Amino acid sequence: MSDSLPLLLRAALGESVERPPVWMMRQAGRYMEVYRNLRDRHPSFRERSENPDLSYEISMQPFKAFEPDGVILFSDILTPLPGMGIDFDIVESKGPLIQEPIRTQAQVNALTPLNPESSMPFVGEVLGRLRESVGNKAAVLGFVGAPWTLAAYVVEGKSSKNYAVIKSMAFQEPNLLHSLLDHFAQSIANYLCYQISSGAQVVQMFDSWAGQLSPIDYDTFAAPYQKKVIDLVKAKHPNTPTILYISGSAGVLERMGQTGVDIVSLDWTVDMADGCNRLPLNVGVQGNVDPGLLFGTAEAIRSRILDTVLKAKGRKHILNLGHGILPGTPEKNAQVFFEAGKSVDELIRTST
Repeated sequence: MSDSLPLLLRAALGESVERPPVWMMRQAGRYMEVYRNLRDRHPSFRERSENPDLSYEISMQPFKAFEPDGVILFSDILTPLPGMGIDFDIVESKGPLIQEPIRTQAQVNALTPLNPESSMPFVGEVLGRLRESVGNKAAVLGFVGAPWTLAAYVVEGKSSKNYAVIKSMAFQEPNLLHSLLDHFAQSIANYLCYQISSGAQVVQMFDSWAGQLSPIDYDTFAAPYQKKVIDLVKAKHPNTPTILYISGSAGVLERMGQTGVDIVSLDWTVDMADGCNRLPLNVGVQGNVDPGLLFGTAEAIRSRILDTVLKAKGRKHILNLGHGILPGTPEKNAQVFFEAGKSVDELIRTST
C-alpha cells in the first residue's frame, strides 16, 4: 500500500495509520450557514441533490470549512428510485413522500432494473469532480440505502413511526416483500458499482430502519439483502471498503458483522468497547459518538473523542458520529470535533 492514498482509505483497508481518520455523517447540510443560504436560493431538495453543480458545491462545503478526512457525495438514499420507476419528493420538515406506494406484486413486476449511467449521470459527474478536487487530502465516499430501508419508504409511502404497513406485508405477504427486496438488492449493487467506477473510494450502506426489526426478522428481511448487495459489489470491486450503518443497532451488531462488510458503523446506544468485543477482529468500527454531544462544551467533546478512540485502539477505526450531525449544531462545535479528532495523539498525551 502507499502513503499517497488518503488516510481514510488506508484506515478502511486495514493499514496501520498515524491516527483514526475523521468525518461526519450529514457533514454537508443544515447546521452550516453556507448551506442554509444556498438552500434559500434553491429550495427544492431534489434540485440541490440532482443538479451536479449544486451537489458538488454542497459536498465540498464542509471540506472547505473543516478539512475532514472524508468527503461524501451530497445526495439521498431515495435518489435511485425514479430510475426504477418510483417517483418521490422530499418536503422540507416532512421528509420523503412516495406518490404511489408499492403494495402489489403487479407494481413490483413493473419496476425497471436500475441503470445508473443513464438515470443518474449527475452522480458519476459529482464523484469524479470530488476526486479531482480533493486529491489525496481526503477519501471520496459514496453511499446508498439498503434494500429493507428503501422498501420501507416505498411501501409506507413516507416516514413512519411504527412501520405497520411494511410489517403487515412482511407477515401477510412475505413473498411479495422478498421480490421487492431482491429487486432493490440487484439495483443497489449496480448503483454502488457505478459510484465506485465513477470515483468513490469507500462506500457506506444505510439501513436506517433495520433497527426497527426484531433479530429474527432482521435475519429474514434485512441481512440477506445487505449481504447480497455486498457480495455483488465485492465480486466487481473486491478492494473497495464497505461500511454498514443501522440506527438502533445494538440488538443486531453481531449480525451486522456477518454480512461481509468491512466496517460496522455504531450508533451511540452501545459502548465502543462493548461494540468492539461483539464484532469479529477483522471488522472495523466507525462512529459511536452521540451527535447530541456537539451541543455541549468543547471540553466534553474532546473528552468523549478521547474515550472513543482509546476504546477502539487496536481496531480498524474511523472516528464519526453515531448518527448524522443534528440541525442547529453550532458550527464552532463541529470545528472542535474535527480538530480534536485530528489532534487525538495530543489529547492522549495531555490526559496521562
